[in-house]
Amino acid sequence: MNQRIDLPRTVVFALCGSFCTFGAVMPQIDALIRRGWQVQPVLSRAAAETDTRFGTAAQWRRRLAELTGRQPLTTIQQVEPLGPEHLARAVIVAPCTGATLARLALGLSDTPVTMAVKSMLRGGLPIVVAPSTNDGLGASAAHLAALLQRKHFYFVPFGQDDSIHKPNSLKSDMTLIPDALDCALQGIQLQPLLL
Repeated sequence: MNQRIDLPRTVVFALCGSFCTFGAVMPQIDALIRRGWQVQPVLSRAAAETDTRFGTAAQWRRRLAELTGRQPLTTIQQVEPLGPEHLARAVIVAPCTGATLARLALGLSDTPVTMAVKSMLRGGLPIVVAPSTNDGLGASAAHLAALLQRKHFYFVPFGQDDSIHKPNSLKSDMTLIPDALDCALQGIQLQPLLL
């Protein structure tokens, strides 16, 4: 007899090292909280450890903790229980770098973000991906295409962010993250996908 598992109204929000996009995703975390979500932040190793001109790693970790009321998870060991222990309803990977797109497409779980995804996929839960990569129409295009066909993967609509100076660069419209999550939870891809 199958028992229905009531999952908490929690979403995992995983940030990868597209540091220039952090400022755009923070308001969307706040928007999710205003919609009644508990948000558990997860950081890739690069996001957890790298200081850039966009801010220090410590500043971003502190801001996420203040915003969500939860410490960001930064290790494979911390994120592995998310799926098996039914701790969330979905994972949002935003920003999702080309390196993470590749790892997800190849089924690798060697980072905190990719392990969080694998952990949630065990239960068939939705994965919402918001690409932000300078080679989305270059080397990362094959990985993006692979994930577009994969069950349980949904995308935050994306387009070229600077077609003249960076013709291979893709970036999601991060303001669409809450709507993309709502659709993914219904098994629907938010449209239009291409902006």
